Amino acid sequence: MVVVTVVLATTIACMKPHVRTTLDHSTDIAQLWQEPLDLEQRDLFQGVGGAPLAPSPSTPFEFVAEDRSGYSPGYDVRDAEGLAWSVKLGREAQPEVAVSRLLWAIGYHQPAIYYLSSWTMTGGTGGLQPPGRFRPDLSTWKVVGDWSWYENNFANTRAFKGLVVANLMMNNWDWKTSNNKIYEIRDRDSRESRRIYVVRDLGASLGKTSFPKLLDWFPMRGLGQGSRNDIDDFESQGFIKRVEGERIDFYYRGIHQSVLETVSRSDVVWTSRLMARLSDTQWHDAFRAAGYPDDQARRFVAKIKTKVAEGLKLGEV
Repeated sequence: MVVVTVVLATTIACMKPHVRTTLDHSTDIAQLWQEPLDLEQRDLFQGVGGAPLAPSPSTPFEFVAEDRSGYSPGYDVRDAEGLAWSVKLGREAQPEVAVSRLLWAIGYHQPAIYYLSSWTMTGGTGGLQPPGRFRPDLSTWKVVGDWSWYENNFANTRAFKGLVVANLMMNNWDWKTSNNKIYEIRDRDSRESRRIYVVRDLGASLGKTSFPKLLDWFPMRGLGQGSRNDIDDFESQGFIKRVEGERIDFYYRGIHQSVLETVSRSDVVWTSRLMARLSDTQWHDAFRAAGYPDDQARRFVAKIKTKVAEGLKLGEV
């Protein structure tokens, strides 16, 4: 039994997944990323959904169901207009909103999400509820599948590698396939539809990555690879460890090294230049939208800007 266990552990440890593309001539990079020509004008407080879609904290939400899936607790609720919402509570609610805003700002598709620091619910546990992330279930947005960091249509593109870099900057470490959604979006008037690829559940961000020793033998996601929403942890972890030509090593501890190996120096520069276009107001608004106190928001922004500056420096001649 001991021999079998050791052999199994060694086999698993040697199984290193590789990133490969399923790219064909019909693949449209706009499904993953669209150049943000209006980046400097984007409203990072209200986000992609804008103010008209924002949930009202003054009107109670009706309990529909309790959501016990995943790390964070939550509810499915319905507002006074009949619109269904997915609510996430706990430590992941704030970073999901802030990081979503920043990814959307630099051109990556994101669903509309909002943060309510105070809200009430009828039914279920009822009454005043803790802060939560609210995501609407829009009739024109339908999830039609998941997509993997390891096998997708975009793995050889600059936009995909930039997405990896942006997630590294935010220390998002929970890169499971079920967090990545393919949406089909239908136009109400023309009834035409299009598909977009989204990194949706971003709550395991703004902490630090870690590598429990057991992962040396069993490189599986369930063992945990970091902290969430922890400013001290976030400030403690570096970004770029070393650079040799186009090859770059990051201060990353986790099981997704093979994804990082696809990223080059120029990919980091490209992403950093997009991030550098954000104004101080936009940075502040992204964290204000997530309910962060000003002192914490300033520290998070300062750390991310340090990473952006490191990336920009790689592009200097």
